[in-house]
Amino acid sequence: MLNLQPLSKLIASQAERYGDRVALRYRDYNLGVWKDISWNEFARRVRAVSNALLEWGVGVQENVAVFAQNMVENLFVDFGCYSIRAVSIPFYATSSESQVQYMVSDASVRYIFVGEQYQYDVAFRVMQMCHTVKRIVITDNTVKKNPQDLVSVYFDEFINLGEGDKHAAEIERRTAELQKTDLANILYTSGTTGVSKGVMLTHLMYEAILENQDPALPLSDKDVILNFLPFTHVFERAFSYWCIAKGCTLCVNLKPSDVLQSLKEIHPTVMCSVPRFWEKVYAGVQEKIRTSNKVQRAVLNDALKVGHAYNVEYKMRGLVPPLALRMKYKLLEKTIIALLKKELGFERGNFFPVAGSSIPREVEEFVHSAGINMVSGYGLTESTATVACAWHGKPYTIGSVGRPLKGVQVKFGENNEILLKGDTITKGYYRKQEVTEQAIDSEGWFHTGDAGYMKNGELFLTDRIKDLFKTSNGKYIAPQMIETKLVVDRHIDQIVIIADKRKFVSALVIPDYPALEDLAKKRGIAYKDMADLCSNKDINQFYMDRIETLQQEFAHYEQVKRITLLPEPFSLAKGELTNTLKIKRPVINENYAREIEAMYEE
Repeated sequence: MLNLQPLSKLIASQAERYGDRVALRYRDYNLGVWKDISWNEFARRVRAVSNALLEWGVGVQENVAVFAQNMVENLFVDFGCYSIRAVSIPFYATSSESQVQYMVSDASVRYIFVGEQYQYDVAFRVMQMCHTVKRIVITDNTVKKNPQDLVSVYFDEFINLGEGDKHAAEIERRTAELQKTDLANILYTSGTTGVSKGVMLTHLMYEAILENQDPALPLSDKDVILNFLPFTHVFERAFSYWCIAKGCTLCVNLKPSDVLQSLKEIHPTVMCSVPRFWEKVYAGVQEKIRTSNKVQRAVLNDALKVGHAYNVEYKMRGLVPPLALRMKYKLLEKTIIALLKKELGFERGNFFPVAGSSIPREVEEFVHSAGINMVSGYGLTESTATVACAWHGKPYTIGSVGRPLKGVQVKFGENNEILLKGDTITKGYYRKQEVTEQAIDSEGWFHTGDAGYMKNGELFLTDRIKDLFKTSNGKYIAPQMIETKLVVDRHIDQIVIIADKRKFVSALVIPDYPALEDLAKKRGIAYKDMADLCSNKDINQFYMDRIETLQQEFAHYEQVKRITLLPEPFSLAKGELTNTLKIKRPVINENYAREIEAMYEE
């Protein structure tokens, strides 16, 4: 049952309901085991954080920063802040020093909670430049403090300040005086097109998203959640709060690189992810099929073919499969498909939400064919995550992002831009009135920048309006559509389309380096290093041939004519990716200007 208590009271309320039942799990890296935290202990830690923050004089609606990877302590701090009407501001664990300095200054932060050594080192340097910062709280006890640091404390020391419930009366007073319009979070956007903006999220927005989301998907307190995406990401954050309000067990995955191991240890029923995760799963299974013997390959392909017919062609459309197909699928579901799901760690799966960018059709069809209930969706930080998703029990069309949630108003503006209104939609950006007025019109509609259309109650995205390229021939190109189609190739890890103000479409390609090296070995191609291999004419022709096959459905002017293989991946360090691993096109264009110009030389 959904607990609609305000965030300020939610954990204490759930503790009264569930007591010593497991609320949170986390991996102890020293012992190599997962440890449990009960609802009672969760509530006790939150209360201690509230008391400790008050001991330091944190005021109503004061901004408190959390700069860490996923940790259970992040949740203690978040809900500890909510109980005293403070504002929690999460920073991505990979944020650069300049980004952290900007956010700390913009939000006048006094207290920063950090995770591991990198975050501490960055925060300590920022503290020397941003004089609002008074204290750093270090979650990881193995972090070594700077010898000149006389003010930072470890999390255990901080928690001790809150023992004894010294400020109980003040906590009760603030909790009672909480306003729905109070800020809960400021979430700074990734900044793909410019300076990061702080999206203001209120308690009302969270209350509305939990209530709106609940009828769409079959979540219960029996579900076990693996938290893979960063809590900084509004998708994981809002979804996790819904899971907490439903009484689920949250298993917090600290390191993204550990997710495949965590899947096999936790066997989650639910896990949020982005399309890139499923693209990797798809590539891995396709490689397994490709390298299997003839009999195994035939068995796996037949199972996926039957799964496609059963799930994609019938069940997802709301149709009843023929008896013979039902019987064949039920048999495979208990054998081949069950083994496939178990190998991936999805054998207990309930549903697996995915959003953040377009899902390649081949990948989406494969996941459903394997009997995995992927739930496609669409949302933004400004909409407190979900705007639309595939509803349980309602027909769903591959390629759509599902049906809008109740309480979310959707209409289409100029160039089919998706406009939103409702209690889950932000009222603006922190301390940026002019930018807010550009995003929200005089009638209160938020302009998403995404184009789309509705068909039979489902929302379809077509392109990102700001990302539309116009060639020198006057043709419009939607780069994300082309990139989504081409990145499914197992030899391509990343691809960026180049076309704006150009006479034809070209692409920068990050190869799958292990697959590329394997290809060179099989073809007897000698090379000095990766740069030498990427410039090889035969290798480039191989990639071009594969791209030609994949892009046949595109209009001639949309098709890639030339490519450049890059010997190093795009990186956060060089500013080419956002913290959510989205491409920063202006930076890519600048960093690879020479390579791009070379593709247009006659």
